[in-house]
Amino acid sequence: MTSLRREDLIRALPYARRYARALTGSQPSGDALVAECLRQTLGSDAAETGGTDARHVLYEGVTRLYDAGTRDPDGQDGLSSKQRQLLLLTSLEDVSAENAAPILGIAPDQAASQLRDARERLRASAATEVMIIEDEPIIAMDLEELVQSCGHRVVGVASTEAEAIAIAKRTRPGLILADINLGLGGDGTSAVSTILRSHYAPVIFVTAYPERLLTGDAIEPAFVITKPFEPLTLAIATYQAVTGGVQLDSV
Repeated sequence: MTSLRREDLIRALPYARRYARALTGSQPSGDALVAECLRQTLGSDAAETGGTDARHVLYEGVTRLYDAGTRDPDGQDGLSSKQRQLLLLTSLEDVSAENAAPILGIAPDQAASQLRDARERLRASAATEVMIIEDEPIIAMDLEELVQSCGHRVVGVASTEAEAIAIAKRTRPGLILADINLGLGGDGTSAVSTILRSHYAPVIFVTAYPERLLTGDAIEPAFVITKPFEPLTLAIATYQAVTGGVQLDSV
């Protein structure tokens, strides 16, 4: 039997944080789940699993803790808890449905069936008004098309910090989709920070390097998707952001 090394688990932490934050809808709740999961994993024989991927071990632990603490395990907004988890694992975390099944403790055929149903239900999800912060015109156009295909309305596209702040003040969007690096136009995280001082809206950050943003050392976004991404990934992230995940009673 091959043991998972502590270093492997540490390297997998950013991805577990991304999954947990998207699942719960907030950085503090998600990070608390991951911290407890890591504590339990390192303090038991859970890491003694031959050939098991470190990410999958943490995904499984986070899911178990989440299911134990959620107020609404069956879901009341169209998608069940398991369907949310399946969507996040298969799209956001790029885990196959076959590998997601044991992580969630369900049979492969059940996972496939629930995943198909969940994808169909996404089309009926709550729509909102979205502001896009992106300095590359072609990427901004692609994002606008994807957002609209998810059933949302784009109220503005900003390429600089100043534009983003002005558009947000004028339109008060229900969701912000932001790139981090705006080139000469500044920093997406700085723009969002300024906006959130006077107007709250869930934020999805887009980056090619998610591990740099998910260190757990500072205030960070609850929702992060990796460039390049598939349309379904954006659909799932916006659904979770708009509905706010599912709150936990405790970790």
